[in-house]
Amino acid sequence: MESRVRELRESQGWSQGELADRLAVSRQTINAIETGKYDPSLPLAFRIARLFGEPIESIFIPGDLA
Repeated sequence: MESRVRELRESQGWSQGELADRLAVSRQTINAIETGKYDPSLPLAFRIARLFGEPIESIFIPGDLA
């Protein structure tokens, strides 16, 4: 799954660690999401979307639809 997490994080001027703290996950989780090695759970995807004020579908794009 592709995601815009890195783009959104950088637009806020946050490090991976800062975003991880805001979401109560590890920095490694953020790195894995940003590099496409990990698809977040639905609850985590909702937390990410809420944090950035964007709909989930504008942040996460399934690989077969990209």
